[in-house]
Amino acid sequence: MTLHRIRIGHLSTVYHTAFILMGTDLLEKNQIQAEWTLFPSGPDIIRAMEKGNLDIAYIGLPPFIIGLDRGLQARCVAGGHIEGTVIIAGPSILPLSSFSGMNGFLDQFAGKCIGTPPKGSIHDIIVRNLLSRYGKNTVQVKNYAWADFLHDALEDGEIAAAAGTPALAVAARRYGSAHIVVPAEDIWPFNPSYGIVATDDLISRGNIVPAFIRAHEDACQMIRKNPGECAKIVADTCGFVDKAFVEEAYRISPHYCAALPLEYLNSTDEFSHTLYTLGSTEHCISPDEIFDLTAVNAIHLAGHHYRDGIYEYQRW
Repeated sequence: MTLHRIRIGHLSTVYHTAFILMGTDLLEKNQIQAEWTLFPSGPDIIRAMEKGNLDIAYIGLPPFIIGLDRGLQARCVAGGHIEGTVIIAGPSILPLSSFSGMNGFLDQFAGKCIGTPPKGSIHDIIVRNLLSRYGKNTVQVKNYAWADFLHDALEDGEIAAAAGTPALAVAARRYGSAHIVVPAEDIWPFNPSYGIVATDDLISRGNIVPAFIRAHEDACQMIRKNPGECAKIVADTCGFVDKAFVEEAYRISPHYCAALPLEYLNSTDEFSHTLYTLGSTEHCISPDEIFDLTAVNAIHLAGHHYRDGIYEYQRW
């Protein structure tokens, strides 16, 4: 059997399917041999793609759109997860539920800093959009090269809150005094937490992208149906968290699927307009420029599963 060798960029995010594909034979069954490279953030992945060092990437859509604006030749070929940004803070910050709306919640941060991963990451753009929309000019955004630094910055008082993945929330609860003050579903409905991006060159090479999407969708389905098994695979593969940590991250935002439904496309289009309005891009990139639906629509024939949740947790 001939294996197609591809170079894949990924993040340390434990609920991405990357660690499941690394720890199983799903890719090999689809005739793919992967060379994996870990990156600190989405913008770093885009820079590697621009240099021609990657074929496929796990990435939030905003940094990808910024890359397209700079001339990157690639397309988003599959989804993965939605609503993957939460805001966490220490005991002195009241949760969104204590206020009548986001405006009152954000008033708590006047003259303070909110930390996010690097500028251009999905979490950074979400926070900047909130501050712009509600006119919070006295609130600063402080970016960190690695999302892992956010927890320490919060505990040390460098920032009053942090925006990041559900995994950040798990770490903050487990190793510090922080808690979720704005849950994922209250920030930006159906926001494209991450998708699978492939270069135009790889897309043109026949069946490689469809083969990867099949493995990726199988892994998404495993998370929905067997989260405990998947959590063990992820913990054993990555080596920096335990099974319980991964399962808790799964529970915080249980929306996993490879499909690219209209809701995903429309939310991404909103991000594109936001990036243009914030001055992060010179052009408003259209959905036709962002997505190639050919392979995923041929593979994922049923409706999307983002709102199906995780079956095992629904039985509890």
